[in-house]
Amino acid sequence: MNSFTTDIFQKINDRTGQIAILIDPDKTFEYDAIQSLVEKATWAKVDYFFVGGSTVTRERFAHTIQTLKKLTKIPVLIFPGGNHQISSEADALLYLSLVSGRNPDYLISHHVNSALEVLNLNIEVIPTGYILIDGGTQSSVAYVSQTTPIPRNQEKIALNTAVAAMLQGKKMIFFDAGSGANYAVPNKFVSELKKTINCPILVGGGIKTLEEIESFAKAGTNVIVVGNKIEEDLDFLIDIQLFKKDWK
Repeated sequence: MNSFTTDIFQKINDRTGQIAILIDPDKTFEYDAIQSLVEKATWAKVDYFFVGGSTVTRERFAHTIQTLKKLTKIPVLIFPGGNHQISSEADALLYLSLVSGRNPDYLISHHVNSALEVLNLNIEVIPTGYILIDGGTQSSVAYVSQTTPIPRNQEKIALNTAVAAMLQGKKMIFFDAGSGANYAVPNKFVSELKKTINCPILVGGGIKTLEEIESFAKAGTNVIVVGNKIEEDLDFLIDIQLFKKDWK
């Protein structure tokens, strides 16, 4: 049996206010675009690249991972949209289980279908409870997974779902409002979970301002994931650099 390291998990767990850039290979695929992003992200002191998307092909996914690994020493983590989005060249795999939905495909079936392949990758695998929160629009992940996000005003449901995932053995919680969300996850979801159980928390979807990043960091978020905003405005990395400079 392969044994997996825990280096990336420990890095995530050690600090709040870390930043990940989410790359969707359907949108950012060309070498020059990735190179430009890597150069600016390195300058901004971004902590991670996450790679994945709801409709990405195996070939495009693999190409994006390979390109990133050639261009950067920033850890590259798989943020899979399906069981075909895996690569031995990545530094770690967020082993997502969509615990906010009731579709067995995304709770366990994708995992069963790729279990031996994942085992043989011999990379760090981090079991992660993935919780969709309503971001004011139907996200691609909600559509593809055919699951209903937790309403923004249902803090108790979100909290209970996260705690249940941790009791099941998940090592981290990822609150996601989905790609292109109008609104980010309420930061109270983070602060209340931190009060209840000690676990690393990741938040993504709809994060568009420096103020939102600061608010999530202060609430105790370990990793703040930015995707669409960077696709629309690469100069947002200037704001991220300012945040990283000041955040302790």
